[in-house]
Amino acid sequence: MEYQLCPSILSADFNRLGEQIKTLEKAGVKWLHIDVMDGDFVPSISFGMPVIKSIRKESRLFFDVHLMVTAPERYIRDFANCGADSITVHAEACDDLELAINLIKDAGVKAGVSIKPATPVNDISHLLEDVDLVLVMTVQPGFGGQKYMDECTDKIRELRDLIEKEEQEVDIQVDGGINDETLETVINAGANLIVAGSYVFRDDLESNAKQIIRRIKKISEN
Repeated sequence: MEYQLCPSILSADFNRLGEQIKTLEKAGVKWLHIDVMDGDFVPSISFGMPVIKSIRKESRLFFDVHLMVTAPERYIRDFANCGADSITVHAEACDDLELAINLIKDAGVKAGVSIKPATPVNDISHLLEDVDLVLVMTVQPGFGGQKYMDECTDKIRELRDLIEKEEQEVDIQVDGGINDETLETVINAGANLIVAGSYVFRDDLESNAKQIIRRIKKISEN
């Protein structure tokens, strides 16, 4: 199983976004998490296709695009065309979740499904053979800097047990409230893709990213 730090550019300094992405690459980061928010499915508005298309020209990182938008099937082809390597949609945002997953796969990128803290694993368990990753939100989606919701740990564990029981190759990604303490919690519960915003984008960005990557490796090997 591959473990990756997925820094969320929602916490980046947009005046220095290109520079900070290059710093992450230098630190050994392989994945970049890109939160797209529409002000409808979640209260906040972030950025869309023009930003992704722009940074795609200068980066070889894996672009992990998380659509926190209502009816995301409207935009899947466009996000794939502007440079997404994976597209994750919310189970709660789709009228036809299976259709959305198929559209992502037809676009030739990896498919992910995300669930909010209150959404049970059972709601998406039937899709495990069709997706590449499940994103477990460990805070309420829409805002950075929130505190990790402890009740989500059991959900991560339940999902990992189910994936292993069904012998599926599905990554578990977590997003929200990751810090020195919760990093170990989520990895031990079964997560292998770690989204982090303010935990990475503070003080010395390169040093932070290197240290977190080392910690992920150490925890996953124990």
